[in-house]
Amino acid sequence: MTQATKIETGRGIATLINVFTVLPERQAELVALLSRATEETMRDRPGFLSANLHASADGERVVNYAQWESEAHFRAMLADPAAQEHMTQAAALAESFDPRIYAVESVHHTSGAAL
Repeated sequence: MTQATKIETGRGIATLINVFTVLPERQAELVALLSRATEETMRDRPGFLSANLHASADGERVVNYAQWESEAHFRAMLADPAAQEHMTQAAALAESFDPRIYAVESVHHTSGAAL
């Protein structure tokens, strides 16, 4: 069963937001690499919940929005050699990257919208 991303306050999960700066001609390659890494490695790690990749319209950014059951699960993934290989490849494609763990503090939706 596929776990859909749920953005809610009070869930107690760890949200990774990693912003990659990339040359526009490498954006698609980075998205493909991150997608492949998620399918081949990350999704099978304990505590993984979901991942979403976003490509900026100007071609200069890729954002990975991923959810883990806890920060400890995320940190354990960082120590995994298979995950490290993918992360090294992604770092080589990017000009820079800025991974941080966040907690959802507020969520808003349009009133009356069919969600």
